[in-house]
Amino acid sequence: VQLVESGGGSVQAGGSLRLSCAASGVTYYSQYSMGWFRQAPGKEREGVAHIDSDDRTTYADSVKGRSSISKDNAKKTLYLQMNSLKPEDTAMYYCAAKRFWSRVYEYWGQGTQVTVS
Repeated sequence: VQLVESGGGSVQAGGSLRLSCAASGVTYYSQYSMGWFRQAPGKEREGVAHIDSDDRTTYADSVKGRSSISKDNAKKTLYLQMNSLKPEDTAMYYCAAKRFWSRVYEYWGQGTQVTVS
């Protein structure tokens, strides 16, 4: 399974970005739970948003109300729409995938940088 993120960039505070994560080498994509994580310099990686195989979503308090996670099973692509961006959202964003029965995320992308100024 390979995950490739895109959509990062530099934006001003208050702006929006939509991150994408394209999966390949995966069968039954709809059975995977997917998540977005981020890691800022000097900080631990944190979970941002998750969507399970039943499309139930959860969000970190820090992005709740400003972000929306979704996935297109036909395109095998995960999205993260981020609005009202703040400088503290600056981080490398990673997508991750796990089969629905797994307790941990098994596959990770290389990340896409988001910088908010």
